Amino acid sequence: TEHPFGHLIDTLRSEQYEERRYFNPQKLSDVRYENLPFCMRVLLESAIRKCDGFYIKTDDVSSILDWQMQQNQAEVAFSPARVLLQDFTGIPAMVDLAAMRDALAKQGVDPNLVNPRCHTDLIVDHSLQIDYTFIFTRKQHKIQQTFKWCFNACFSLFSLQWCSKAFKNINVVPPDINTVHQVNLEYLCQVVQEGEGFIYPDSVVGTDSHTTMINGLGILGWGVGGIESEAVMLGQPVSLTLPQVVGCKLVGTINPLATSIDIVLGITKHLRQAGIGGKFVEFFGPGVQQLSAPDRTTIANMCPEYNATVSFFPVDDITLQHFKHTSTDHPEKLVVLEDYLKAIKLFKSYGDQSEDPQYSEVIEMNLSSIVPHVSGPKRPQDRVAVTCMKEDFINCLNEKVGFKGFHVSKEKQATQVPFLHEGAEYNLAHGSVVIAAVISCTNNCNPSVMLAAGLLAKKAVEAGLTVKPYIRTSLVPGSGTVTHYLNTTGVLPYLRKLGFEVVGYGCATCVGNTAPLPESVVDAIKQGDLVACGVLSGNRHLEGRLCDCVRANYLASPPLVVAYAIAGTVSINLETEPLGVNSEGKDVYLRDIWPSKEEVNHTEENIVIASMFKELRSRMEVIESAESALFPWDPKSTYIRCPAFFSKLSKEVCAPQSIEGAYPLLFLGDKVTTDHISPAGSIARVSAAARYLQSKRLTPREFNSYGARRGNDAVMTRGTFASIKLQNRLIGKTGPKTLHIPSGQTLDVFEAAERYQRDGVPLIILAGKEYGSGSSRDWAAKGPYLMGVRAVIAESFEKIHRNHLVGMGIAPLQFLPGQNADSLELCGKERFTINIPQELMPRQQLTVQVDTGKSFSVMALFENDMDVAFFRHGGILKYVARSLLL
Repeated sequence: TEHPFGHLIDTLRSEQYEERRYFNPQKLSDVRYENLPFCMRVLLESAIRKCDGFYIKTDDVSSILDWQMQQNQAEVAFSPARVLLQDFTGIPAMVDLAAMRDALAKQGVDPNLVNPRCHTDLIVDHSLQIDYTFIFTRKQHKIQQTFKWCFNACFSLFSLQWCSKAFKNINVVPPDINTVHQVNLEYLCQVVQEGEGFIYPDSVVGTDSHTTMINGLGILGWGVGGIESEAVMLGQPVSLTLPQVVGCKLVGTINPLATSIDIVLGITKHLRQAGIGGKFVEFFGPGVQQLSAPDRTTIANMCPEYNATVSFFPVDDITLQHFKHTSTDHPEKLVVLEDYLKAIKLFKSYGDQSEDPQYSEVIEMNLSSIVPHVSGPKRPQDRVAVTCMKEDFINCLNEKVGFKGFHVSKEKQATQVPFLHEGAEYNLAHGSVVIAAVISCTNNCNPSVMLAAGLLAKKAVEAGLTVKPYIRTSLVPGSGTVTHYLNTTGVLPYLRKLGFEVVGYGCATCVGNTAPLPESVVDAIKQGDLVACGVLSGNRHLEGRLCDCVRANYLASPPLVVAYAIAGTVSINLETEPLGVNSEGKDVYLRDIWPSKEEVNHTEENIVIASMFKELRSRMEVIESAESALFPWDPKSTYIRCPAFFSKLSKEVCAPQSIEGAYPLLFLGDKVTTDHISPAGSIARVSAAARYLQSKRLTPREFNSYGARRGNDAVMTRGTFASIKLQNRLIGKTGPKTLHIPSGQTLDVFEAAERYQRDGVPLIILAGKEYGSGSSRDWAAKGPYLMGVRAVIAESFEKIHRNHLVGMGIAPLQFLPGQNADSLELCGKERFTINIPQELMPRQQLTVQVDTGKSFSVMALFENDMDVAFFRHGGILKYVARSLLL
């Protein structure tokens, strides 16, 4: 049929390439289009091109064009160009699609109908686990074997040998290549895509909150949950309320001592204080011209930490220069890219103020005000100037337990505990560094900061400095490109001499895959009740995430990670106190070994060249496997299991049922993260998941991690709410336990939920503010769903987790303003009935009746009709499956 916006089609012509057709949104209205922020222009083009009158309507196009009047009001649909999956969430997505095929086949439907309609890339990167540091020749073979075992057992059969062929439109990137973000930046991103006879802007949604990194290259993208990604893969658009777009104007000159991580953390704090939660951010102003493409992706990466949805940098000459280095195989594409973006005014000249669009509001930041900082000890927004680090850490010891405090009495702050390690005696104290991880996967992918770490290590070794051998050091480059330039510049051997050995490519320390600390170190920490520290150049450092006994964790730039590892403590003023002494007994200060900006830039310019990216592309493999419509489930596998999501699939759609006589499974407080709900790290030996694995005759050494077993619903359901940091008011102490209210017994959360389900009792969860914050985790909704949770009543929800709950058919219910469980005098042991009308509407107020006789109202956080439809069908997966069934 004729396209509703066929009159907007234009043709791009040049002697350098064949003609290309495209939709030109400017034809709708030059003035209104030029007033739109650049990120809104991308949304508009997509809505025009994908308008079909069903999923995406002409009203969506009109709303985006009238963005100034419609922001925060109109709901629009967005169809991204592609979906990006990492293995932690990608493998479960593939398991779900395989299970959907099984369910439809049993109903007599062709299982081959279940295929991604949107191009999908699955990158195997999160399966890396660190087993050793200080790698010596005799251990290398064993480490390689360990990594291959983890990978082969978890993923090769399923993701590489089956889904890459069984499903159409799936591209699988094998392990030991890059992290998902680096693959996206260096290999998958196109800026301009071609398909169905048109060229159009690249865009992406990914199953990682740091998918936003791609916005640094002018490609619109953000993180969604595994459940939402599956819907997009199967042809559903992303529904969003037209956001406010905050213009962040960068001015001033960058301090030569400030690294990209300093700029990132500076902007993180600045924007978080500005209260931009749920908004898009777009950067403009003369200061942007000082930022390289890696600088911009570094800044864009951290936008989830200041609660923005997107941090967008429009394409300019610097972006084009970056692609000339990384896309030398296709020079014609670069010409098309530039001509097309200029034709539809998606190309930006940051020095020309006349090109600045209109924004909802403008925040200005002077780059010259940024000085070196670290972030911690518990949250990324709590920044500490390096010069104030010692004083701030002492204050943290003094403060009561909270986001920064540890409440250590003054008489115990000087505690030192001697211990033996490898035959030598050492001392641990409050502030001692026991984990130091140099990571370059996301906010430190910038070559300048990794080169700075290497050059600092070189100077440190030459000055005679060392790192104490009990410190768990590791170097996890984001890609082989990083290893390539560290090796080519000659700094990698010096990092190795300090213990920073390349352990592989993937997510490790940030997701809790650090190797266990030496037992003597753990014993010393416990003996002195010490606040031991981890320092890493990653993006997540929640308390207890790196290691159970490491309470203080700091994000820092890679060179500062090396510096603190050498110092052996964070309780040091790096400006006035020496890092150590050389062989001659002379004090060596940080300023003596810190590389200059000119030195780093010179090294970067002469090393980061197109040959690196050619080498990366040569390592990409095409994975072959036998085709089969249905996955051959192995009943003995403890990694891959057919989940129970489709056990009651039928053509009939029931009206939403009221929730009657529900007990609270948990009574939680504020800031319950997805780490609390669905841990990704190691499986505790005394947990419900451990007992299940032991019943399968596995030893604790074979447990692996929750992240590695996300394809097994039996493990993941037992791992739901299994965090040792969970604070449940029903039992009054920290741990993965809850009260089974009818019997009065304290049980593992899974065991209590299992008992409730046997008795046919529905469950709810009571919570405070920011429920579900942190990393995107589909199992943080899937687990509660399989436990029998029907609703979560909280003061507020993190947006992606709210979407996950809706996607699994769990009702996200919000207390009315000014109300919470305490103000309503709820003890958490009552029974609750939630009245859900048959004609449920978005954001409708519902009545909750308590068996004590009181009642109160809550807001049902269904944002649109599609949310209501998903809830009515029992979640997105059943909605899509039932659509195919019908």
